[in-house]
Amino acid sequence: MAIEINEAGFLSLLQDRGRFGHHRIGLTTGGPMDLNAYRICNRLLGNPEDAAVVEVTLGGLVVTATADHLICVTGAPVELKINDETLPLWSCHQLKTGDTLSLKAGDVGLRSYLGVANGFDTDSNFDSVSTVVREKIGGINGEKLAAGDILNCGDAESTLKMKLLSEQHPIYNNHVSLRVIPGYQYDYFSKIDVKRFFSNRYKVSDRSDRMGYRLLGPSIQSKSEQLLSEGISLGAIQIPADGQPIVLLNDRQTIGGYPKLGSVLSLDISLLAQLKPGNTVEFKPISIETAHNLIHLNEYYINELKMTELM
Repeated sequence: MAIEINEAGFLSLLQDRGRFGHHRIGLTTGGPMDLNAYRICNRLLGNPEDAAVVEVTLGGLVVTATADHLICVTGAPVELKINDETLPLWSCHQLKTGDTLSLKAGDVGLRSYLGVANGFDTDSNFDSVSTVVREKIGGINGEKLAAGDILNCGDAESTLKMKLLSEQHPIYNNHVSLRVIPGYQYDYFSKIDVKRFFSNRYKVSDRSDRMGYRLLGPSIQSKSEQLLSEGISLGAIQIPADGQPIVLLNDRQTIGGYPKLGSVLSLDISLLAQLKPGNTVEFKPISIETAHNLIHLNEYYINELKMTELM
């Protein structure tokens, strides 16, 4: 059972939950940029929590089924077509032998997730199939998907087609407010610079990618421009010498020495990762206790998703 790539679009990557426990040898995490969309995709399909999907950036993916599959597409509001029929996202659909599925990018959002029942079946590297092109690891030979690639799939034991109720669909916008947990280097920045950072909007640079989002706006200066290198967390907000913030994401380097204001709440990475160049962000500080509460509430949301059978 397999799906063949006809057109891979701008950037399509095989991703599972991510590659954990290997920072000590310089391997980054990878994994889905919009974690909630990824998790809901697998939940609708009845898949394991860490099943592999295809992360599609800016649409353009066209595939053909070589066997019958149950599929689901979540994430950015792309146009999903099977053959010539437009179908809803956040729902499971039957993809029959010879059918062609295509995704066309919309005006809002950046990344979509194509999953199949039982997930895509490929060899893992260091406990994950997540593709990190910079490290040439995961996926198919560590590369982004290309026309002619074959994605093997597990046997679909169920044809039950589920959908997520519309009131629980995530809403994507061209501007987001990101919650920030201040870090121990917070005091390396003056009160004026901190106020400037939290009082202004920043624009997403066209130099943004899965490694990090570079932002353009009021310059922030640190009392120390370079520190000893240390491990970097997901969402860390680095301030390099030019004063333009960089939010580090899934494919970030494992160590770095620029001063950091703090980290974007992990839940909000999904919102940031759906922004295109030119979209805008603003920041709001929160406590670590508030962050923990928000993460627990999100787990409740995921575990209590309201799904119904698609007729």
